[in-house]
Amino acid sequence: MSHRLAADGFDEGTGVAMASQRASGPEYLHANALQQPQWPDQGRLDAVLGRLERLPPLVFAGECDQLRERLAAVARGEAFLLQGGDCAETFAGTTAAGIQGKLRTLLQMAVVLTYAASVPVVKVGRMAGQFAKPRSAATEVRDGVELPVYRGDAVNGLEFTAAARTLDPGRLLEAYHCSAATLNLCRAFVSGGYADLRQVHAWNQDFVAASPAGQRYERLAGEIDRAIAFMHACGVNPEQFRAVEFYSSHEALLLDYERALIRADARTGQRYDLSAHLLWIGERTRDPAGAHVAFARSIRNPLAVKVGPATTAPDVLALAEALDPDREPGRLTLITRMGAGRIADVLPPLVEAVTASGRPVAWVCDPMHANTSITASGQKTRDFDDVLAEVTGFFEVHRALGTHPGGIHLEFTGDDVTECTGGGHHLTESDLHHRYETACDPRLNRGQSLDLAFLVAEHYRQHTAVHSAPSAAADRDAGRAAR
Repeated sequence: MSHRLAADGFDEGTGVAMASQRASGPEYLHANALQQPQWPDQGRLDAVLGRLERLPPLVFAGECDQLRERLAAVARGEAFLLQGGDCAETFAGTTAAGIQGKLRTLLQMAVVLTYAASVPVVKVGRMAGQFAKPRSAATEVRDGVELPVYRGDAVNGLEFTAAARTLDPGRLLEAYHCSAATLNLCRAFVSGGYADLRQVHAWNQDFVAASPAGQRYERLAGEIDRAIAFMHACGVNPEQFRAVEFYSSHEALLLDYERALIRADARTGQRYDLSAHLLWIGERTRDPAGAHVAFARSIRNPLAVKVGPATTAPDVLALAEALDPDREPGRLTLITRMGAGRIADVLPPLVEAVTASGRPVAWVCDPMHANTSITASGQKTRDFDDVLAEVTGFFEVHRALGTHPGGIHLEFTGDDVTECTGGGHHLTESDLHHRYETACDPRLNRGQSLDLAFLVAEHYRQHTAVHSAPSAAADRDAGRAAR
């Protein structure tokens, strides 16, 4: 049995940032900053931040602008956002195999959604910066020993020892370098042939024989092969087949780190946080009067906010006004994390209020965080059926309101871990001990991720069929009238 948890300038041609903007600014330095580490050595922190200010940016301002355009298409109902990756990245997990596995899973899910749902997919990794986690308590007690809680590898270590749990600002530099390594490899993969659509079978060779989801994916890959062969025979060989756009994202939690990676764009003079393309604000730090919202308001990156079941319509409107006062398409994404049993009741008032306000936001479903439970043995888990139920509720709400279900936000890995129950292999709580490897919260494994992608594609097809039917009927009526 389990019990439910409560829910600076740039080079003009390349956009490479040259000067930090941390010192310039603003009100967020004095706002209420929650979930910040109490670093024990201010001098060491200052030295680390000074070094971060002098290091190159991890992404470019022009790429952030491009992602904002893609997210504007999501907000208009013309595309779908797939955002996913680790709950908490680790330094030890920053390996070629680990990075490739997560990227491959994201690409496979995107192929399923693009082909099966006939929708352009904006691919954003929860990668290359997700090294910090908000926590509900400052300390952890085991066998009478109390130590600081693990806050992610950017802050302290996972091992339950006094040395590992000591907060160390030097880890911020390691987080930067691991993020750079992850981005470098992802860029090489997506532009160097690995992401070529003609590789859809190669992504699956190690997976298809032992997995129901892999076998289903292989059949879809065969259909894609035939479609590509047909287009090639017709003389069509578009560049889009050979490379994909990939963007990075993480929660902008550690304000010291984020401030140190702000750079000013020489094209416009505007400030970007170039630690990632997309930054989001978590449920615990989304106070419109708090430091995280004030920080996010000061940068030009596209932004997202997590909103949970206690969120009210006035809360959402206040956040939208604070973060997107100009009502700019692509600027703001709202990521809902309501819980399978609550989404049908709590999401509609929020969508209705934002729609009535005329704000062009993208609505995205996080079906993971409000569906966490603890087993009798004390392990966190999530049941695949609950994850799917929240996704289903998300689509049903948007179908009823005539609004666009803009995407999903997931925690997954490319490995065959056993952290979430259910899915094609019907994992149970007794299976969790086989490969329970997460540093924080349970993640979908590769098979469960593909299972979910096929189910999301089906929901999206049904949604578009419902909302295109009146238009099709009107076209037929117009044609009969013309005749």
